[in-house]
Amino acid sequence: MPPLNLSPVEIKAFVPARGFELSKQFYLAIGFSLASSSEDIAYFHIGECSFLLQNFFVAEHARNCAMHLLVQNVDHWHEHLLSLNLAERFGAEIGEPANRPWAMRDFTLLDPSGVLWRIAQNIPRG
Repeated sequence: MPPLNLSPVEIKAFVPARGFELSKQFYLAIGFSLASSSEDIAYFHIGECSFLLQNFFVAEHARNCAMHLLVQNVDHWHEHLLSLNLAERFGAEIGEPANRPWAMRDFTLLDPSGVLWRIAQNIPRG
């Protein structure tokens, strides 16, 4: 019997949305592409990174959902997101970039549903 091929192809998280249409517009605004969408699920990607936005919301779940996006230049991402007026348009919150003891520079982004994103880049260990 030949060995089984157990190589994964992709992993995606399901991200909750309090307002499905508003959340779709938010992710489009920040730079994700919408690959497909139905009444219940929207498939977003940027580069090789992707997730599934679901038309499902439980406040406790959303407050405990966290995503991590590793980028090449976190400061460029921060500037880009600030330029979009996300707080006024979507009620989103953007933190300030900071160097972390785990050898990353990152900042936080709360989406319209309260999902926490950490947008980060690797930095040399100090």
